[in-house]
Amino acid sequence: MKFPLDLGVETHSRAAGAGAGRCTRIIGGLAVLALAGLLQSCSLMKIAYNQAPELVYWQLDRHFDFTDAQSLQVKADLDKLQAWHRQTQLPGYIEALQKLQKQMPSDMDAAAACAIYTDVRGKLVLLSRQAEPPMATLVGSLQAGQLKNLERRFAKGNEEYREDFLEASPKAQRDKRYKEAVKRAEMLYGRLDKKQLAVIERRIDASHFEAPRSYAEKIRRQQDALHTLHPLVAGQATPEKTQAAVRGLFERTLNSPDAAYRDYMEKLTQDACVTLAELHNSTTPAQRHKAVETLHRYEQDFRTLNAQKS
Repeated sequence: MKFPLDLGVETHSRAAGAGAGRCTRIIGGLAVLALAGLLQSCSLMKIAYNQAPELVYWQLDRHFDFTDAQSLQVKADLDKLQAWHRQTQLPGYIEALQKLQKQMPSDMDAAAACAIYTDVRGKLVLLSRQAEPPMATLVGSLQAGQLKNLERRFAKGNEEYREDFLEASPKAQRDKRYKEAVKRAEMLYGRLDKKQLAVIERRIDASHFEAPRSYAEKIRRQQDALHTLHPLVAGQATPEKTQAAVRGLFERTLNSPDAAYRDYMEKLTQDACVTLAELHNSTTPAQRHKAVETLHRYEQDFRTLNAQKS
């Protein structure tokens, strides 16, 4: 899930997986259950949430090429994960949306914007913790050839990232990020005026985003994933050891062991918080009213989803 004004590496659909490393499709895919369609149209959001297990399965299968037995297990585990999320997590999303609706009519400072990011990150951490046992089960059943398939997917993602962020001209990179940021903002507030578009342009120009730094972390995470998974495949480790290794991998994905990268990500987060606050404060009463209406529709959709039987 992306906020409307996340101006860092993950403002672009192909970069979203790349910024976290292709191994984190495991986490990023599972996060679809938590955040599917948050800034899409309401009808699409409900469809995406209900189809999330199939969507996540498809993403994982592309990376590992499951056997028939693995397919059955993964599909069952994803259904259970969605049932847990529907019953235990959606009420928190409803509450968060209610709070956001109350905030929309007033101005917002960077601290308030960052509180939104912190809340979403906390929800992703909870989801990753719940996903650890089924992921450990899957890892223990993988074969060496499936890790080769994962490496090939890594290579493809690396090529896409380089094309988008390392080989493209600075103007092309900037235009891509600008268009994506505008698209996300207009999904919440409606059409932006010239002054508001200028806010996004200025904030993109002031961003701390550095493609090479993000790419280096992407490669680190890929190497970490392969180094972690190789000793665990084909049941070479005990279930306890496998789950501990998966937990460590998830943790290093969410919190890089590279202190310099953590500092960099903190700067990007602050960039996004300031941008969200500045843009929100530039909106008109009518745009804020539209944002409230949009968030209210999301709230009602989550209520409907929460009430549905798994």
